[in-house]
Amino acid sequence: MDIGLLLMLGAWIFVAVWVYFIINNQKKYHPRALFTLFFAEMWERFSFYGMRALLILYMTKVLFQEMAQSDADERAYGIYGAYGALVYGTPVLGGMIADKILGFRKSIMFGGILMALGQFLLIITRHTDISIFFIALSLIVMGNGFFKPNISSFLGTFYQQNDPRKDSAFTIFYMGVNVGALLAPLTCGYLGETYDWGLGFGLAGVGMMLGLYVFHRSAKNFGDHGVAPNPERLKKPVFLGLNLEILIFAACILSLPLFAAMLNINEIMSYVLGVLGVLIVGFLLFEAFYKNDKIGGQRIGVILILAFFHTLFWAFFEQAGSSLTLFTERNVNRVVFGYEVPTSIFQSVNPFYIVVLAPLFTLIWQKLRAMRMEPFTPSKFAWGLVQLGLGFGILVLGANYFSMNGMVPLLFLMLGYLLHTTGELCLSPVGLSMITKLSPSRIVGFVMGAWFLSISFAHHLAAIIAKLTAAPKELDGVIASPEKTLSIYADVYWEGTLLILGASALLFMLVPLIRKWMHGIH
Repeated sequence: MDIGLLLMLGAWIFVAVWVYFIINNQKKYHPRALFTLFFAEMWERFSFYGMRALLILYMTKVLFQEMAQSDADERAYGIYGAYGALVYGTPVLGGMIADKILGFRKSIMFGGILMALGQFLLIITRHTDISIFFIALSLIVMGNGFFKPNISSFLGTFYQQNDPRKDSAFTIFYMGVNVGALLAPLTCGYLGETYDWGLGFGLAGVGMMLGLYVFHRSAKNFGDHGVAPNPERLKKPVFLGLNLEILIFAACILSLPLFAAMLNINEIMSYVLGVLGVLIVGFLLFEAFYKNDKIGGQRIGVILILAFFHTLFWAFFEQAGSSLTLFTERNVNRVVFGYEVPTSIFQSVNPFYIVVLAPLFTLIWQKLRAMRMEPFTPSKFAWGLVQLGLGFGILVLGANYFSMNGMVPLLFLMLGYLLHTTGELCLSPVGLSMITKLSPSRIVGFVMGAWFLSISFAHHLAAIIAKLTAAPKELDGVIASPEKTLSIYADVYWEGTLLILGASALLFMLVPLIRKWMHGIH
């Protein structure tokens, strides 16, 4: 039995015990809906990260294997960046449709079905035309737009605005996200990379179906939360005898070729995101200055300021799925006890740290709150950026002073991921909670979608950053040496370190103003 299989089995046992402990310890403090949504999100993330663990490797090793290494890298980074941007851009529309028409429950179910179809379609893409690959990714993009913002917003409806349990609930929910993200690379990634790519993608689709099953069977825990705002309106015929619900679903399916084109011709994403960003920011500024009082407007201003730093954080953090994956493949010594660990498995390191550390961070925030010493949300954001920057600094340290023949010791990758994770825990869960607290109730789904749009911009920026690390064309062949690629990674990551730490210093200076504009929300 190899190490990869042992890691996979060990992770499943560990997660089962750990999840049981957390739920048993917290169930008396929270509504049952939290734990239903925890499991639904866990399986959806298993699906999403199962595919993510394989995607960049699948493109460079299978789809574009006939290209020169530098061309394959740039093509794969471009598609991955466009895919990530669309994954986090479509929640804006998905959140709006849920708010105004479908409600959270229908949106979540529809999104999950589309994502499962996309995963299953990926199984056959290496034997078909490349257009099928883009349609499969488009299904996942569209489904994610309905699922991702609405399950987080749905959870927020079970707590009052200033409920002290809210941050704790979102941290527990965020752990569910990362339980799925932990198991996915160790299962889908390992089996796909080691045995068959289709097996990995297929298991990701099965995970999505399990998430939908959990969500549907446990609907009794939701009460009257998450239903369509006007159910009669959904059933009323609108066009050619079709009701509004069917028309929305049909429009989504008909838009798949458009998304496929944006993935294929991914250079246009700069223009698409630019226009979309202007519209979204314009709408939020309109809400801030004309539709809300001074307090409500300044709270929306806080969201916009933090969204900028949120974008920067994820632009570098999301190197994990692109440049850091190929850095691990080409420049990290992955041999453990004589066995070379598959690259995809290392995408489980970050979620493993989160599963272990999220309860600790929950306890820390609770203890600091009791002592009236808990940092405000903007301070947590700034500390998150500091740790992200130091994480890249650790990788540069290993590359410049401890590498041999272009290979960095595995310890530095593990330490880098650890700092990225602690930074993420300072920023991401409290960010989701903050949106539900600061947003006007009538547009909370839209604002949650806009918050995910900042990650959409981040993915686009992440692709630009990743392309800076692409392997150069060698004069004597198409494969760059480890020494050459390592020097490129070290230079790009060092510049990133300086930029991130500079941004964190700026945010620390803005904390007093942001705290004032939050008007008591914490």
